Amino acid sequence: MDVYHKILRKYWGYPAFRPLQEDIIHSVCAGRDTLGLMPTGGGKSVTFQVPALAMEGICLVITPLIALMRDQVDNLRRVGIKATAVYSGMGRQEIVAELENCVSGQYKFLYVSPERLATGLFREKLQAMNVCLLVVDESHCISQWGYDFRPSYLHIADIREQLPGVPVLALTATATPEVVDDIQRRLLFKEKNVFRTSFVRPNLAYIVRRTEDKLGTLAYILGKVPGTAIVYTRSRKQTKEAALFLQQAGISADFFHAGLNREEKAIRQHRWKNNECRVMVATNAFGMGIDKPDVRLVVHLDMPGSLEEYFQEAGRVGRDSRKAFAVALCTDTDSFHLKKRIDDEFPEKKLIGKVYEALGDYFRIQEGQGKDIVHNFELTDFYSTCQLPPLQIHHALKLLELSGYIEYCEAIDESSFQTASQITYTHPRVRTNALIIPSSAYEERRERMKKRISKVVEYMNGIHICRSRLLLSYFGEKNTEDCGCCDVCLSKNDSGLNNRDFNAIRDLLLRLLSTRQLLPVTTLLPLLPFPEEKIVTTIRFLAEHDKRFYLKEGKVGIFTDIGNAR
Repeated sequence: MDVYHKILRKYWGYPAFRPLQEDIIHSVCAGRDTLGLMPTGGGKSVTFQVPALAMEGICLVITPLIALMRDQVDNLRRVGIKATAVYSGMGRQEIVAELENCVSGQYKFLYVSPERLATGLFREKLQAMNVCLLVVDESHCISQWGYDFRPSYLHIADIREQLPGVPVLALTATATPEVVDDIQRRLLFKEKNVFRTSFVRPNLAYIVRRTEDKLGTLAYILGKVPGTAIVYTRSRKQTKEAALFLQQAGISADFFHAGLNREEKAIRQHRWKNNECRVMVATNAFGMGIDKPDVRLVVHLDMPGSLEEYFQEAGRVGRDSRKAFAVALCTDTDSFHLKKRIDDEFPEKKLIGKVYEALGDYFRIQEGQGKDIVHNFELTDFYSTCQLPPLQIHHALKLLELSGYIEYCEAIDESSFQTASQITYTHPRVRTNALIIPSSAYEERRERMKKRISKVVEYMNGIHICRSRLLLSYFGEKNTEDCGCCDVCLSKNDSGLNNRDFNAIRDLLLRLLSTRQLLPVTTLLPLLPFPEEKIVTTIRFLAEHDKRFYLKEGKVGIFTDIGNAR
């Protein structure tokens, strides 16, 4: 038994590694920069905890999720491994003491938030540490091509230069091919080195259900699918409303969002993990780092703004390899609301200028002054002062951060010393008409968001392509087979059609009907080289499910302008 298996058995009691874990460990221990793409629940933490324990020195782990930091530190301490975390909101003396302990070798693992990397204190102490491995969790956050770009991750390249010879292990559960390349470039990989598992989940059925009564449909589905469930929605208010609706329907449910205090979160999470509460209705604040393999159902009342987010949230079901369901409930207006988010996240530049001017006045900063001063920031108070839409103010602040004018650190929970948001001017205040919002922060990111949302809309509205194949193709996996269990596959199976024949008949119909508005079905039958039954079944299926086609008095036609479709 090699040293890695001994460590795995000693601390975690496992006799063997999961697929890909051992390959990543050997790559890291050979001193190679490594990117590991592992799906949610794939055992990412083992890929750096085991090799770090086999090395001399401390392992530095960068992660944006404070709750996950605490969980991992607690889990390591529980098995007798010394670990600590330093994050925004801790008192200076506490931070100094913990960093000194890392310098003196008291800890094996140090977890830090990316914002910490830019501070002079951290850089000074890091120089004296014997770092054996640099780990970047949620590494997609370093890429402006990704759905969750965080400017603070860009400091990691500077840290790499401070740690010559120390290998980096970047980890993520979701990344498109262009993001995979960008991660390696921004983390200064010496050579490309990617390990990935297939994202195929054969036990998971992806289903899209169209309904004008989402809560009623949700209760119906929960009545049909037994077991633990997560229900995702975008608003905090709706988490409470949906949980109350389910409770009144006799279903054990609770709600969870970032606005709850730490104790409330812990209690609700504990009850759900221990099956004292069946359904958790939550925003995306719920689920990260939760190890519950027997979740049978995830339902989205609102679709997220990218397939990366959807895949990650849907992937929290069925980790025990038993049958599970990921259901998206959609209405005809959901596509419109998704596209509206683009305007919300990218307010007009004139409005960004107004927010910048109001911010300077709010802090009483003169032009040419204010650089490097940290201000506590009460967002609700600023809303009332600014007299602008709150959502657009929030996104304007994010764009000002991406443009290099401020650092915007949002409030974290009351268990830390920081209870308010903080804003630091990284550049002296300039005249509003001299404010420059670069295309890399605005136009390019807006265009990428449009593309991501168009893919979500394609997923929601698609009726031809297996949902699993569509998702896998988005992440760069080609030539995958139909899953056979999503709603698209089941619908085609019921009609007796296979994908190849269905697609061929549909494409021929589009060609034949492109110059004619209506053709009798009897005229079309001899023109298509397929059995009559298959042609008729396909036409009926298309007329019912594809908005381009319609069937009228035995004649089939297509809408030349999809906007005129029913």
